[in-house]
Amino acid sequence: MRPSFRPARLKAATLLAVAMSFVIALVVSPSADAADFLLSQGKPVTASSAENIAFPATSAVDGDPGTRWSSAFSDPQWIQVDLGQTATVSQVQLSWESAYAIAFQLQTSADGNNWSSIYSTTTSTGGNQTLKVTGSGRYVRLLGTQRATQWGYSLWEFKVFGTTSGGPGPGPGSKLLSYNKPGFASTQQSDGNCFECTPARAFDLDPASRWATATDVGWVDPGWIYVDLGATAQIDKVILQWDPASAKSYQLQVSNDANNWTAIYTSTTGPGFKETLNITGSGRYVRMYGTQRNTPYGYSLWEFQVYGTGGAPTTPPTPPADPANPPQLIWSDEFNTTAGTKPDANKWRADPGTGQNGELQVYTDNNNIQTDGQGNLVLEARREVTPGAGCPIDPVSGSGTCQYTSARINTGTKFSTTYGKIEARIKVPKGNGFWPAFWMMGSDFLTGRPWPYNGEIDIMEILGRETTKGYSTLHAPAYNGAGGYGGSYGLPGGADFANDFHTWTMLWNSTGITYQVDGTTVFTVDKAQLEATRGPWIYDHPFYLILNLAVGGDFPGPPNSATPFPSRMLVDYVRVYR
Repeated sequence: MRPSFRPARLKAATLLAVAMSFVIALVVSPSADAADFLLSQGKPVTASSAENIAFPATSAVDGDPGTRWSSAFSDPQWIQVDLGQTATVSQVQLSWESAYAIAFQLQTSADGNNWSSIYSTTTSTGGNQTLKVTGSGRYVRLLGTQRATQWGYSLWEFKVFGTTSGGPGPGPGSKLLSYNKPGFASTQQSDGNCFECTPARAFDLDPASRWATATDVGWVDPGWIYVDLGATAQIDKVILQWDPASAKSYQLQVSNDANNWTAIYTSTTGPGFKETLNITGSGRYVRMYGTQRNTPYGYSLWEFQVYGTGGAPTTPPTPPADPANPPQLIWSDEFNTTAGTKPDANKWRADPGTGQNGELQVYTDNNNIQTDGQGNLVLEARREVTPGAGCPIDPVSGSGTCQYTSARINTGTKFSTTYGKIEARIKVPKGNGFWPAFWMMGSDFLTGRPWPYNGEIDIMEILGRETTKGYSTLHAPAYNGAGGYGGSYGLPGGADFANDFHTWTMLWNSTGITYQVDGTTVFTVDKAQLEATRGPWIYDHPFYLILNLAVGGDFPGPPNSATPFPSRMLVDYVRVYR
């Protein structure tokens, strides 16, 4: 769903810095050579398969020896890590679970498609392996061709060591130096597409705000942005989270006076999206100097983060903690009240008014929402005339008077959460024009931050005209509306969601989101992969819950003469674990 209303656009200066990115510092392994730096930890990783949701590929590069990747039970299988830039690889450490590879290769690639072998064995005995290798590439892959057991391939850790073209990587004491420091740029954009996109937005640790070059003089080369670190610093890493308006050719430069600049990194093949660059340089000022754009548009950065030692750093906010393992129940509503009872006012608030997105209904807090005395909350859509401004033309009657009523409630100022297991058991209605949803909005929407800058998490959406398919989607400034980041799915055997209750679950933490239906994973979002392919992750702050049953709209289309009224969306329970 999209929000039912939007406040006037705020000045960017008032946008809340509520979402934070947390970067795991690269460390030297005690068993690696002195010149070898761990390059793979926390980097985007993909695999040919995963045994199930408990064993994703990300677990092999998360630095946690208690989590692991495990593949499907067949040959061949692979896991590969994107180091972010070309590296000279000198060592790979493998920590196998009992399901190990007898035969495998270590391979490198410049593009993730064409591979060169840098190590090969057909007599591996598993366990902990430290392999000296010589190779170069942005991508490093383990390709397993023969399993030691009837199970798949399973790694507790997959560590790649070496150096990058920009330098060895962060050293001891490295920290974020650029947070809330003054920014300066060649130009800045301020219009309906990017209101007050000033340089400061790239240094605020808010991945939903950005800097962009101006349009009033045309998008031209060169374009630049720099940060004043407050004092001379030793630079060892820079993270650039690009908008699609990114640089193909650019330099990272340092200076002690903001006039005389020295290049410490040069690229003519900038990939855009997220770049993590291990570099070496010294200066008070750090500049991105773009000379060739990847698009017809200008240059734009959601985040420009500088790491190292020295400077005059401002301590950034502490990232929110991940849920307990196992998570604990912190909030619920079972709806076990007598028939006709309104939702608990200590937990929910009615959200009356007309919808957006071309919806036809008026949401009321009348008899459209109440419990049924059988343990369910009922959201009921009715065909009934409701006078009011802003009603769209009903395609059936041709009237501009609102022809339908329904219900929407949210936890708004009552309850919100950052991360957790969020779950509801729901039975959806069937019929053209119905649009039931269970979703979440970033809580700063209530204090004035406009959609989609606050973030939206759709846990469940169903279209009444096609109730064999469900949708789960994320919305952010860089991907929203029809371009949201999500997936669709069905039930086993093509069963109809409207025939029975089903349980929708979202597992949400600092590394990603997993969507499940009736305990089966239907869609996963890996934070690193999202940042590397679509845009910033903006889900590290509080969100509140919403239940609603819309009638009509851009997504489901309108009701027709066969649409059954009244129709009900039934909610057995809503539970949140943290």
